[in-house]
Amino acid sequence: MAQPAACHTMSEATLRRLWRYRGWGAKILWPLSLLYGLLARGRQALYRVGWLPAQHPGVPVIVVGNVIAGGAGKTPVVMAVVRHLQNQGWRPGVVSRGYGRRSHDCRSVPPDSHPDDVGDEPLLLARACKVPVAVAAKRMDAARHLRAQHPEVNIMVCDDGLQHWALERDIEICVFNEEGIGNGWLLPAGPLRESWPRAVDLVVHAGNPPTSSAPTFALKRQLAPWAVRADGTQLPLAALQGQGLVAVAAIARPEHFFAMLAAQGLQVEHAVALPDHFNFDGWRSPAQPGQPLLCTEKDAAKLWRHHPEALAVPLHVEIAPGFFTALDACLARTLSSRSSS
Repeated sequence: MAQPAACHTMSEATLRRLWRYRGWGAKILWPLSLLYGLLARGRQALYRVGWLPAQHPGVPVIVVGNVIAGGAGKTPVVMAVVRHLQNQGWRPGVVSRGYGRRSHDCRSVPPDSHPDDVGDEPLLLARACKVPVAVAAKRMDAARHLRAQHPEVNIMVCDDGLQHWALERDIEICVFNEEGIGNGWLLPAGPLRESWPRAVDLVVHAGNPPTSSAPTFALKRQLAPWAVRADGTQLPLAALQGQGLVAVAAIARPEHFFAMLAAQGLQVEHAVALPDHFNFDGWRSPAQPGQPLLCTEKDAAKLWRHHPEALAVPLHVEIAPGFFTALDACLARTLSSRSSS
């Protein structure tokens, strides 16, 4: 299992390097990006004129997504948005495609779900935020299921889906990581799924602010000062300082996790980068007996099945305070518009 994973990770890293600049590799792929853009704009236009149907679930919908391929750190932002809504008195639910799951149906995501059935990110949301979560290939199917199973839900947050036009939305939040829009070209010559800038309601960014007419807010990612055991108990990261650790990450940018561990004063002796959503079946830990094995919070549910001794380190995000004020203002406008229509 380890060899294919390593090759896959290497190809992803190569693509990300190619997407940073408009070098010869990107220029070779540029004609294909023109075709990709034409198809993407044509599909969006079919939804806009009504030739392809789009539906609304009947409660406010907030989509948290991105315009770049390869992950932008959306899920921690979804968690922050959900917790803010809870604090404001809303009863949110989350819908997701459930990327990486082996099932293909529409289903709820109880906290005791198997990650292969529902996807690792939806399971993390269900466990961490304690809100109803549903997954389906079509987000509208997940939204219908959520409303039928949980009539108390009065607002929905869609994890990913800026380009899923079949689900009508009220608020769009676009998330950028430190790499921004890269070389600014569409796939496959660049990282963009659609042209940027494009109209959204709010932008959250971890690096330099991207060009946008929408209100833009800085995002800071950092690890929690503790790790979580499989039984839910916590261990301060300070207790691991001075030890040679093994760290594993099956996320879009595993190097970020390793760098944040080092920033916490931890000594990562062996860093294992695996493909995003890797299921860990058959994976062998290089950790020696008694040597701590650290993983991301997203990977924990899958890794604990095989390595219950692993320690999961949660990722926390800190968004500029004005973001939540702006989000509340967007919601107020949404409710006002819905009541007057």
